[in-house]
This record gives sequence, C-alpha cells and structure tokens, in this order.
Amino acid sequence: MSDNKAVRADRLLMGPGPVNVYPEALEATSRPMMGHLDPLFLQILDETNERLRTVFGTDNRLTFPISGTGSAGMQAAFVNWVRPGDVVVVGVNGVFGGRMCDVAERLGADVVRVDHAWGEPVSARRVLSAHPSPAMIAVVHAETSTGVRSDIEPIGRGKGDALVVMDCVTSVGGIPVDVDAWGVDIAYSGTQKCLGVAPGLSPFTASDRAIGRLLPRPTSWYLDLNLIANYVDGGSTRAYHHTAPINEIRGLHAGLGTILDEGLDAVFERHHTCGAALAEGLGDLGFTPFAAEGYRLPHLVTAYLPDQLNDVSARASLLNDYDIEVGGGLGDVAGRIWRVSAMGDSARIQNVNTLLAALAKVVERHS
Repeated sequence: MSDNKAVRADRLLMGPGPVNVYPEALEATSRPMMGHLDPLFLQILDETNERLRTVFGTDNRLTFPISGTGSAGMQAAFVNWVRPGDVVVVGVNGVFGGRMCDVAERLGADVVRVDHAWGEPVSARRVLSAHPSPAMIAVVHAETSTGVRSDIEPIGRGKGDALVVMDCVTSVGGIPVDVDAWGVDIAYSGTQKCLGVAPGLSPFTASDRAIGRLLPRPTSWYLDLNLIANYVDGGSTRAYHHTAPINEIRGLHAGLGTILDEGLDAVFERHHTCGAALAEGLGDLGFTPFAAEGYRLPHLVTAYLPDQLNDVSARASLLNDYDIEVGGGLGDVAGRIWRVSAMGDSARIQNVNTLLAALAKVVERHS
C-alpha cells in the first residue's frame, strides 16, 4: 500500500515546458469540487472567457478554454475548418510548425510547407507568396523549440480570403498578443507557460468570420465546436457537450485574475526584465545566443552551450543537485543548445539569480 509520500522535491521549473504556477491558481485548483452545471461554476467559466478575451486581444464571442492541452487547441484549429484537398500553407521554423503540418496532412489537406532555418523568424513575404489562394495560413507566433518570435500582423494583413491560424502557446501572458488587430481568425494557447497555470487546458478563440466557415460535421466529435458551443447561424446558447474540467478552469480563472490584477503591461515588463537578466547571465557564463537578433523571445532564452559543458550531465546536475529544471535542444540542435525560460510565476528575478548561481557552480565543475 502506498504511503502517498512525495517522490521528488519541489523544483524550480525554468525549462520550456510547465513552469511554476501562480499561487492563486494552485490554491483554486485545490478547492472542494462543485458540479459542472452549478450556476456558480458557469459564472466562473463566463468570467474566465472574458479574461481570455483580454489576454488574447480580441472581442471574439467564441473564446473559451478547450478541455485539453495546447495540442488539443492545435487539433481543434484544424479539424473544424480543414476539408480534404484544402490548401493549407504552414510557416515552419521549428517543431511546432512541423506539428501543424502533420495535423493538416492527417485531415487530407494539400499542405504547402514553407520551411525556414531554425532560429530564424517566419517570413511573411514567403508565406503569403507560397500559394495564390490557400484556404488557411498557419504560423507559430512564439516557437518553443527555438525561442523565436515571428511577426503575425503582416500575414493577417495580406491573407486575402484565407483563414489565419496562430499558435500562441508560448506568447499569451508573456508578450503582447493582439488577435483582432493582427487579423488572426483562429488562435490557441496553453496554460502551462506564461499564464502560470497547470497544464490541461487550451485557451482558444475564433472570429465570426471563422465561425461562418465551420465544418458542419468535423471528423472529431470531442473537438467539434458546433457541439461545444452553439454559435452557428448567430446562435449563442451554451451547449452541454462534456463534463468540464472544473478545477482546472477554476485555476485558469484565478491565474488570469492574478495577471490582470498585476496589469498586462506590468506582466510583460516582468517577463522582459527577467529574460534580459537571464540572457546576460548566460552570456557571462559562456553561452552564446541561438535565436536571430531582433526576434528573440524575452522570456524563453535559447543559447549554445560553452564547449566544455556536456548537455546531459550539466542539466542532470542542475536537476539533481539544485532542484532546477531547464530544457535541452530538439532536432538538429539537440545537445547543442539550451532553452531556458522565465515564464509565469517563474519569471521572478530571484529565480533567475538562483538559477545563474547554481549554473555558475556547474560550469566551474566542468571547466
């Protein structure tokens, strides 16, 4: 019989995955359960949706948290609009642009993949000229695998009749996102990064323009927006589709409340300040930047390791000796770069200082 003892110590999470959760969000998820049709829960859900509109920069009525991680948001963004044979242009400059291609291909789309060098932003000119009349253009705003930000507004401005899909999993709550002003039709995010909430939900928004093009019967029942929310033909009736993850939504409600109480501009500044200190400290320890200058995410620093530092043993030392988790590289840059973040509640200068002090000892040990 298990004694329910913790099997690991609390970590300082400064990798590109889940980060330390805002205390208010953590407390909200531990409250006693309520019913998913309880009027109080429905009020919390409505407030959560309104708070999401603020951080997305949108007035979209179809804005809510999908019951699933950011990957569920990605799937929903394609399965509800893509028919077999539809042309889908995807700007790819890292892992998650590649995943967009995979999702679209599985739906039978004619995928036009516009590849860019890892570490470089997506080129609006190349994406817009890739096909004369695509049904959809998809791009990652903040590429988690490379620490690169791409400019979305030029793509939205030049989209023509296409729907623009934006992955903003690593940007919402950390840097400005302006769905309406950028001409984005469909956007999805995740809770576990700059929003500082446990993973398990995908904030999602779609414009009225996109709603007008919803497929009447997507291949996914679970992610069918026609069933989740009756917004078709001007309707706005709440639909009962599945049992909502009640406590996860309460956590998101609280985390968003924490962000908005602090103020979005203040939150962006905190992420920027911590990221700048992190980048400077890594440089002092011999790390060199990976992402293109001018497009580096302030809150997710990617850098080449010093020659003397072994990726696996150094990260293991940080984790096992100092309870600090950072992320390694993926694909062709695996073993050569680190992805170190200051996101959500992890974006505190004391956390950056703790990491840099521990890392200095690790680097010295390997010199």
